[in-house]
Amino acid sequence: MRMAWRRFDQSAASLGRIGSLEVRLARSSEEVKQAQRLRYRVFYEEMSAVANARAAFFGRDADPYDKICDHLLVLDHDAPEGPEIVGTYRLLRQEIAERRKGFYSSGEFQVAPLIDRHAGRSFLELGRSCVLKPYRTKRTVELLWHGIWSYVRRNDIDVMIGCASLEGTDPRRLAPLLGFLRSYAPTPEEWRVKALPGRGVPLDAISAEPVNGIKVLRELPPLIKGYLRLGAYICEEAVVDWQFGTTDVFIVLPLERINTRYINYYGPDASRYAA
Repeated sequence: MRMAWRRFDQSAASLGRIGSLEVRLARSSEEVKQAQRLRYRVFYEEMSAVANARAAFFGRDADPYDKICDHLLVLDHDAPEGPEIVGTYRLLRQEIAERRKGFYSSGEFQVAPLIDRHAGRSFLELGRSCVLKPYRTKRTVELLWHGIWSYVRRNDIDVMIGCASLEGTDPRRLAPLLGFLRSYAPTPEEWRVKALPGRGVPLDAISAEPVNGIKVLRELPPLIKGYLRLGAYICEEAVVDWQFGTTDVFIVLPLERINTRYINYYGPDASRYAA
């Protein structure tokens, strides 16, 4: 049954707007719960994540990291039942991670050596990205990235990191996509991140067949294609996430790597869609 969405605090600072769509941070625990319900609909009902009893009972994708993260939201103000959350991203700054539970992606990848190699730089972890199916359009994706860019500028972030997922848990079936990512965005030694011991699948070690780049690009998830266009590195190992039914790769995006075309598009001060 469709949820009755509450009206949100209109005093929340806006990070951007296109028509009826607005991007901003969650301002209350109720808004975070709405974002968790959206994640449940996408990850568990539409995709192949396996819900535990608590998640299934409440209809929410939730974990302890939700309490320490900022939650980026895209809202549709013209939704029939009032402003509705139609897209979300979870943001975790390094200073918060170091005081609390660490980075979420440390459950799959060895993130600490990367942070240690770049002491003095400020890291931001991106995760739990999803958009309601009817809203998977250029406008919504642009607003999400506009919100992230605004957040990055306001918090003096130097490097963005996080997991990005391919649907499915058979790396051999995903071999063309993984091989393409390995060759398209190789990671210099200084930015490399390895999987946790015993969990990594080398991206280029499971298929010797030549990769059809055009075909693979069509099959890659929009999120990963977006990272590639921005200039992100894709690290050399993937990890199977059995709970979510995905194969995850690790993304590293130093700000100096971001394609200047995108910086000019959104504005160095994130002013393009400023409300």
